[in-house]
Amino acid sequence: MAKPGRPPYLTAMPSPFHIEDAAGAAARREASVQRLRDETGIDEAMIDALVERFYARVRDDHLIGPIFADHITEWAPHLAQMKLFWSSVALSTGAYQGRPMPKHLPLPIDARHFDRWLELFVETAHTLCPPVAAAHFIERARRIAESLELGVATASGAILAKGERFIRKAEAWTPE
Repeated sequence: MAKPGRPPYLTAMPSPFHIEDAAGAAARREASVQRLRDETGIDEAMIDALVERFYARVRDDHLIGPIFADHITEWAPHLAQMKLFWSSVALSTGAYQGRPMPKHLPLPIDARHFDRWLELFVETAHTLCPPVAAAHFIERARRIAESLELGVATASGAILAKGERFIRKAEAWTPE
């Protein structure tokens, strides 16, 4: 029944959609996570090994290592966050609550850096993970690299066409 002064079409009606309680949502998420674990073989131990080995390679890399070194002084907290991030990305656990895009926007990076990051990630995943798990990680890593590259390009004032890559203009070299 409509309230006085309210048109009849604004009468409150029971929703045809059932709003699930928090326990039900948590159970659905856990079932989904378990399904991904079963399909891929990915677990926290694999994520831990992948993140540790990958970032060890990143730190030693001639192209992207210096960028990380300029911005990360405490590696343990960063690695802990990356493990939560990959748990969320690979298994949909929801463990990571951060926002990676704003952290990447001010960095002096472009397509070359994302390509190297991806190259190291692919090599590490293939080395450490069974084929199904490696493919699962790599597909997500490709999407992440593409998304971050687009975000960095846009923040730098570049509007990329489909398939176009972002390369920062190099400053002209002049002899001293």
